[in-house]
Amino acid sequence: MTRINTNVSSLVAQNRLQTSNKDLQTALTRLSTGLRINKGSDDPAGLIASEALRSEITSINKSISNTRRASQIISTADSALGQVSSLLNDIRGLVVEAANSGALSPDEIAANQLQVDSSLEAINRIAQTTTFQGRKLIDGSLDFITSNSTGAANIKNLKIDQANLGVTGSIAVTINVSTAATKASVDVSGFGVPTPAVASTASVNVGGTAGVAASASLTIAAGSAAVAASGTVSVGADTITVTADTAGAAGNVAINFLNAGVGNGTTAAINGTTGAIEVSYDFAAATTSADIQSAIDGLTDFTATGAAADSSTANVAVSDSALTSGADLVAATTIAVTADAVGTAGNVAVNFLDAGAGNATTAAIDGTTGAIEVSYDFAAATSAASIQSAIDGLTGFSATVSGSGSTTAGNAATDGALTSGAAGGAGGATIAITGTDGQNVAISYTNAGSGGATTAAVNSTTGAVEVSYDFAAATAASAIQTAIDGLAGFTATSTGSGSTTAGTGATGGTLAGGTAAGLGGVAASVVFELAGKNGSEVFNVSAGTSLEQVVSQVNLVSDATGVAATANGTTLELRSSAFGSASVVDLRILTQATGGNFGSGSRDIGTDIQATVNGRTANGVGNKLSINTATLDLSADLEADFTGNALFTIAGGGAQFQLGPEVVSNQQARVGIGSVNSARLGGVAGKLFQLGSGESASLSNDPTLAAQIVTEAIDQVTSLRGRLGAFQATTLESNLSSLNDTVANLQEAESSIRDADFAQESAKLTRAQILVQSGTNVLALANQNPQNVLSLLR
Repeated sequence: MTRINTNVSSLVAQNRLQTSNKDLQTALTRLSTGLRINKGSDDPAGLIASEALRSEITSINKSISNTRRASQIISTADSALGQVSSLLNDIRGLVVEAANSGALSPDEIAANQLQVDSSLEAINRIAQTTTFQGRKLIDGSLDFITSNSTGAANIKNLKIDQANLGVTGSIAVTINVSTAATKASVDVSGFGVPTPAVASTASVNVGGTAGVAASASLTIAAGSAAVAASGTVSVGADTITVTADTAGAAGNVAINFLNAGVGNGTTAAINGTTGAIEVSYDFAAATTSADIQSAIDGLTDFTATGAAADSSTANVAVSDSALTSGADLVAATTIAVTADAVGTAGNVAVNFLDAGAGNATTAAIDGTTGAIEVSYDFAAATSAASIQSAIDGLTGFSATVSGSGSTTAGNAATDGALTSGAAGGAGGATIAITGTDGQNVAISYTNAGSGGATTAAVNSTTGAVEVSYDFAAATAASAIQTAIDGLAGFTATSTGSGSTTAGTGATGGTLAGGTAAGLGGVAASVVFELAGKNGSEVFNVSAGTSLEQVVSQVNLVSDATGVAATANGTTLELRSSAFGSASVVDLRILTQATGGNFGSGSRDIGTDIQATVNGRTANGVGNKLSINTATLDLSADLEADFTGNALFTIAGGGAQFQLGPEVVSNQQARVGIGSVNSARLGGVAGKLFQLGSGESASLSNDPTLAAQIVTEAIDQVTSLRGRLGAFQATTLESNLSSLNDTVANLQEAESSIRDADFAQESAKLTRAQILVQSGTNVLALANQNPQNVLSLLR
């Protein structure tokens, strides 16, 4: 090349030198920062992935910090709860010691009470002063907040351990109890009730019977029910039904519609002259059926229903209508016919004959059959009063009428029959007999023969009273009474002066069997073992021991056995003190005399509560249920025998811990920590503050109750510590390990994308340095090359 205006070699050398300088600069930047990607142009896709990973790493690192902080809070609360648990154990020891009142003086028990009071104060102080960075932990401020609804009063000792309140900040809880828990139960029946001796008694009639008159009851006209007036009105596609409120022959027989004039409202009234319902409305406007119905319905004594949404047509009135007439209640009409004299009357029927058109109503007695025959005009409606009057006019008969009905024109009244009368007896006497409490159960009569005396004896085999007299003669009742009264163990008294009928015997009587005095109680001596949840006890019961005494013996040791007894009539009911499948009543018969009522023994186990919480089946133990899901962990005691729904709402509260990198509910945990002061610790038996001086469960008042309360308080604190420990071990620590593993993996991934490989970059640096030096030298040579043309000019 001999051209000097354009030095192509120099241009090529410049470009290559520029590229080499760029590579050198890139290598120097990466080696100085340690990053492969220092700006977006280095690797756009890699930069996006790297920044996303850096964001996740930052969030996870904060989650790790949050988890460690949560673990520290739980550890602080657990440490304080450990002190509370230690104090409760001391209190329990003091309670047990104070129960030894036979060996301890009142002063020693009082000293123990002072220690209990001091421990209660310490527990309250720990509850109020346990804090983490100024936030109280076990005073109840971290417990969940609930609001009660239907049936919530049946929930006792509700404990909410964890709850995910989501974005709404609340959760509605429905507890549905399908089957209540039961106690174990065994019944022993057959306990006799002590009874006094009862003497056998009887009553024997000797003589005639009272006379009876023939009688009949005739129904002349059946009654009818009252009917209310009613009608319908059509308004467009709607039908309005109008009904009078009161049944009867209403005078309101029409529904008329009047023009109220433009702009006037819809009203209704009853016409004072005609009694019609008059509805006024603006004919020029479309009036709805509901307006018309409302106006009619507002009237006194009327009801209107059926309107929906249709309207009347403008300038056209709704068609008038009529109500059906009502009807009053009509009672049935009856005629009672009775013979004036007693006896076996031959008048056995009441027959009805047609007297012919226009003829009067009469009555007569048929000379052949003796029947009463009533004649009246079948073609006309004949009143019951005229029929009654005709019968009442007959000699020997009386008739009364009830009601005011009449026969139906063209039909005869229904024939009737009189019950047959009966003639009176010849008079009589009643012998009242009282025996002993033995087996004298019958009175029989034998013929003593003609002229034989009237005597009485007791059959040695059957124990029956046997009276012997002359059947052929009329024997006076007093003679029979005297014979029975002479028997040892019997007393007989006579009322009246009748006698037997000659030729026939007296009617045999039966004595109501007497009873001997009953001892009651246990039927036969028995030795039985009664076992329950708490232990067992052996009872030795003698025959005749009353049911109340057996109940008292069982209940005396019910705290040691876990079984209580009650008396229900003649049945001994044994029930476990506790509910659920852990409760048991085991009655074992060790020995029993013949005829005992304890049988061969029996065993029964209670059943646990069956319920759901928000549709999920809950775990039931006795009357206590619990559930642990991803969103809710709670336990509660339910009232005994309660079934149905109990509703409440968790409206907030709890200690919320952010355990994941995303601020969403499934990466958060909300834990409830209840108060452990003396007013909140305890259970069904009572609360811990009741152990204080002067309270119901103080050591001097009721150490047994105090022991029950402190046991429940220990269980409550232990359960809380266990729950917090489980949360710390399984949730927090596992979450911490998982997050550490995750962040390590993410950092490795981010490093592989963004960090520089020093070996690779060092090699690139060396190469770039050599290329820059070489390019510089080449550029120098290229720039000198045009000077060669000077040799041509010499």
